[in-house]
Amino acid sequence: MEFSQVNDVSFPEMRRNVLSAVQALSDEEYQRRVWVDMDYPHEGYYDDFEMNLHILYDDTLVLEDPESAMGTVLRSEEEVKAMAELASAIDLLLDREGTGKTDAEYISSPLWGPVVRSAAVAHAALTR
Repeated sequence: MEFSQVNDVSFPEMRRNVLSAVQALSDEEYQRRVWVDMDYPHEGYYDDFEMNLHILYDDTLVLEDPESAMGTVLRSEEEVKAMAELASAIDLLLDREGTGKTDAEYISSPLWGPVVRSAAVAHAALTR
């Protein structure tokens, strides 16, 4: 990750966390391997859908209110728009599927594809 991708915002570490969470949401192979099969890259590592939701909604608020994250975590209107679209896809998934499912159940939902696709668009916007 380039230095400028994270350091032209007020909270570069939060941006790094957002980038990591969005990348995880955009990678179906990673989700199956890490979230479902629990094949972690190294000892002490952990990741799942819920953890990424907490990063994006609770810790950084970039999905709760993307506009308010401009300048602090997000750098452009393109990023704000992409994160708003990701929020819409996740909100629809959670509205229809509920909040108590396993990662394998979410990934199997017909609503998961739009989450992955919007996360890929958001990741591309964040790494331009």
